[in-house]
Amino acid sequence: MSDIETLKKELPPFQIFDLIPQYAAAGQIDPKKIDLLKWAGVYPQRPAEDGFLMMRVKVPTAELGSEALRVVAGIAEDFGRGLLDVTDRQAFQFHWLRIGDIPEILDRLEPVGLHTRGSCGDTVRAVIASPLAGLDARERIDVRPIATAMEGTLSGNKDFEDLPRKFKISLTGTPELEGIHLINDIGFLAHEVDGEIGFDVWVGGGLGAVAHLARRLGVFIRPDEVVEVGRAIAGAYRDHGYRVNRKKSRLKYLIKDLGPEKFRELVETAYLGRKLRDGPPAPVARFGGSDVLGVNPQHDGLNYVVLTTTVGRIDPAKARALADLAERYGKGVVRTTAFQNMMIPHVRTEDVDALVAELQLLDLAPRATLRGTTIACTGTQFCRLAQTETKARVAGMIDELEPLHSDLDVPFVINLTGCSNACTRYQVADLGFMGALRQNKEGGEEEVYNVHLAGSIGQAQRTGSKLRGIVPASRLTEYTDRVLSDFKAHKAAGESFVEYADRMGNERFLPDAVLSKEPELVPA
Repeated sequence: MSDIETLKKELPPFQIFDLIPQYAAAGQIDPKKIDLLKWAGVYPQRPAEDGFLMMRVKVPTAELGSEALRVVAGIAEDFGRGLLDVTDRQAFQFHWLRIGDIPEILDRLEPVGLHTRGSCGDTVRAVIASPLAGLDARERIDVRPIATAMEGTLSGNKDFEDLPRKFKISLTGTPELEGIHLINDIGFLAHEVDGEIGFDVWVGGGLGAVAHLARRLGVFIRPDEVVEVGRAIAGAYRDHGYRVNRKKSRLKYLIKDLGPEKFRELVETAYLGRKLRDGPPAPVARFGGSDVLGVNPQHDGLNYVVLTTTVGRIDPAKARALADLAERYGKGVVRTTAFQNMMIPHVRTEDVDALVAELQLLDLAPRATLRGTTIACTGTQFCRLAQTETKARVAGMIDELEPLHSDLDVPFVINLTGCSNACTRYQVADLGFMGALRQNKEGGEEEVYNVHLAGSIGQAQRTGSKLRGIVPASRLTEYTDRVLSDFKAHKAAGESFVEYADRMGNERFLPDAVLSKEPELVPA
């Protein structure tokens, strides 16, 4: 049994909240229990010896009021050196915190409906709710009430505070637009079968160093069954998941060994006490959600405006300005997305141009090209596991490349992570970059990136192919630019990069081939 498994048995993880005031008063954390702070959304940032902490804050149903956004901005300003990130699980992340700050931060979050309970740790993490919920005319059902019930039933529940590893859930009412279910432990997709609205259920998705896409249970469940089924699946994982080797403890390994059919039987027999109805698969999103950018019509005649943050980073002044814009042009609410972006819903058509103009002044304008479809993890700036710098490097790359490739007629997804843990899902991007270190000619280390080509949580539903060779960090922008230029020059109208890569073959995109001096990669 690993050290963390032993620790979880000695102290129920959510009891860490009772100890935080003591640690704050003392100005130090019991080193034997520091890992349990994850259950409160808190963990050490790099370098750990400096004593600074990171914190993740859940945004239930992905929506928060303007005042809540101002509170978040104030926390970042007062305690986090003005640094605020939007994560790819619809949460906010702070840095540069001290243990003495944590009680006041928690006190500020609670009145505005935000919390950190279970944002990290071996428990039910943030429940991803479609940011389009209740808005898009193509929606089958508004999943927010279900997400609220799921969050209230599973997240922070002591019955699920000691799972083998982290556990992630997503719900969408528009499966033609979103494919995030493929990389979650449970994904619920609403669709219509014979005039009835219900949910297709997928299980066992997860990336990390070894990627597994979720697999269908083969069921069609009613909306009022979703929370019960989610609880049953989480219970089955709690009781039957692997706990000896943490590298093989995620639900994906149990699904791999049992298969979805036997796992479904286990859930039905031991946890539900009844059979679930068989059902067909839900429709598939061609681009997995990356095409939901810019200005989009709502079913009520208003509009939702998805704005781009540039790899999730937004400073407090811009966050406050965004809160003001949401009040002036919307209904005083904003939403977070699973692509490190944000959204202002409920905008009148006659106000759209004025809102977009103001967002442009903040460098948060809606864009349908690279800035809106590129995500990056925390990297060596703060993460103890990362091997390469990420956010600043990718932001600089996007600043340079977006003006050159604004004429792309399809979304192009770039996901970059600083290590193999896939916090920003490099295996399911058009271009997925995984950071690593290699020895250079002088005997030192240099940052490089492995390339994973043409993965997709959209229609292709596959992980990318790891290419031979590496891209030096110093040539990352050059490599990406050449791939994009080649794609634009030779693609068919409306052809996705996945389709293009399949047609052309992986050899065309090998780092050595792309970074050669030849102006043409391969004759068209």
